[in-house]
Amino acid sequence: MSGLNWDELSADERLIAEQAVLNLRELNKACRAAADGTVLAVAESLAMQRGRELIRQTLEVSLQEEGREVEKKGRRPGRASAD
Repeated sequence: MSGLNWDELSADERLIAEQAVLNLRELNKACRAAADGTVLAVAESLAMQRGRELIRQTLEVSLQEEGREVEKKGRRPGRASAD
């Protein structure tokens, strides 16, 4: 295993990890239910859909955290470029 201590995960990290597990479970269920000859197509389609959503959620969580950190620090000194 990775040596990751699951008890030390933040709430945000736990949310993303749980979502990944739920995605895997849904993928396994869909593959079992898929008709013969369609398993790969079903798996690829579902993996792409759920993968995009997991990436979106991960970005959202990360950017929210970054926003909180910026708010704590205050504005950076200097002028902002309008380019």
